[in-house]
Amino acid sequence: MERRGFLWGMGATAAAVAAGVGPAWAQGGDVSRIVFPFGAGGGGDLVSRTVAEALATELNRTFVVENRTGADGRIGIQAVKAAPPDGKTFLITTGPTMWLYPMTKDNVGYDPFGDFEPIGQIALFEFCFAVPKDSPHKTLKDVAVWAKANPDKATYALPGAGTIPHFIGVSLAKAFGGPMRHLAYRGGAPAITDLVGNQIPLSVGTLADALAQHQAGSIRILATSGTKRSQFTPDVPTIIESGFDVSGDAWYGMWAPKGTAKAQTDVVGAALRKLLTRTDVKERLFKAGLVATGTNGDDLVAMMKANVARWKPVIEAGGDEMKK
Repeated sequence: MERRGFLWGMGATAAAVAAGVGPAWAQGGDVSRIVFPFGAGGGGDLVSRTVAEALATELNRTFVVENRTGADGRIGIQAVKAAPPDGKTFLITTGPTMWLYPMTKDNVGYDPFGDFEPIGQIALFEFCFAVPKDSPHKTLKDVAVWAKANPDKATYALPGAGTIPHFIGVSLAKAFGGPMRHLAYRGGAPAITDLVGNQIPLSVGTLADALAQHQAGSIRILATSGTKRSQFTPDVPTIIESGFDVSGDAWYGMWAPKGTAKAQTDVVGAALRKLLTRTDVKERLFKAGLVATGTNGDDLVAMMKANVARWKPVIEAGGDEMKK
């Protein structure tokens, strides 16, 4: 298990402090930690550090980012669940680690709806369907025709089994009308590397992982997974535009341990929504393939419930294959 921290703080001479911040932490110290349950260096780590730095400015309070890794994120999430509800511990993680894991993994050790106080959604990210640069397939319909005629060759790379890209791949295979096999990698980067090297004919993964190679001409993104064209690839159609009724995205959110005072979660939530309207924050996230959103806690819970309703039938239909 890796534990690594980053600290941002404000001096006593900082300017405005959000109304109610002082009373909200009257019984606690001036340091809060944000647990991110994966390693340093990726998109989610950037989200956590960006939020911590901006919250320090907004709230005149020090925030430490702790990378608490292990068990595909479950160790860090469990640590936040077990933390005292004193406003000094928060969680930033992807939506799927909260709402999806209880459906695909045994004994996750937490209830995403009952063990945490929701703060808000932070940013959205999308997925895409890509092929090697020299692939004969120019559209998703080309892939569908080929896959149906060549089921022994129709294999697509994934950043991992039991993930949203996996569910999108299964849904696409059903829409294509023919079977496709998945090859699960340990993350998106090695899958894209093999796609660039023409070691695999197809890939479903995050748009952020594929974007640089697409822009460099090393691979071609045929379709994106949103309900409308991505801001990052406005010239690329969606899967729906390509003729297949399949869509899906994911996001980062923020939570606190169950029982954290409403005065504290309200203050942090308001500051989170405010900072996500800042141009510098939005640009920093955009460069990482993320679109800043900013919602309240109720909206975050509604989003989780909508995701469960959207993907539960796919998971149940896929059986044990989807529960890796």
